[in-house]
Amino acid sequence: MLDGIDFEPVFFAPFVSSVMTVESSWVDYNGKLPSAYYSLLFDRAVDEAVYLVGLGPLALESPSASFVTVEAHQRFHRELRAGQEVRVTLRLVNYDDKRMHLFQELHHAREGWTAATCEQIAQHAEAGSRRAVSFPDEVLERLALMKAAHGALPLPEGLGRPVNMPIRLS
Repeated sequence: MLDGIDFEPVFFAPFVSSVMTVESSWVDYNGKLPSAYYSLLFDRAVDEAVYLVGLGPLALESPSASFVTVEAHQRFHRELRAGQEVRVTLRLVNYDDKRMHLFQELHHAREGWTAATCEQIAQHAEAGSRRAVSFPDEVLERLALMKAAHGALPLPEGLGRPVNMPIRLS
């Protein structure tokens, strides 16, 4: 048993979140979803996915440890509007004893098109000091299982893509 989780998780490749709905209070004056709410949707999916390895608000992890995003790169492909239902697919690209490298795609739940992607590095940290700490051994074992399942997939388009704008010489 891992921090109150008394089951052995199945790691689908990729992880698929529950359906989430774009709330009307989130959209801006143009009727479009601002970037901050894309981040919220991605964060909610991460919370669901990391529960399977024994982390996050749904797990009964020690309140003295958490994880924080230390780097993220979002790409926006298509606008979302109020009432649209979405799902996030998440892949564990890599991990070490303190960090996870995640790649997510935000999809329209019914039509399947991609609205946005998010690549991020999340770090395990002490809640008070935010000092990086190692994952518990049980979490590392589950991360290895998740990585094995997700590693069988082809690399996602855009993985590792830098934020870059070509320089034009005039």
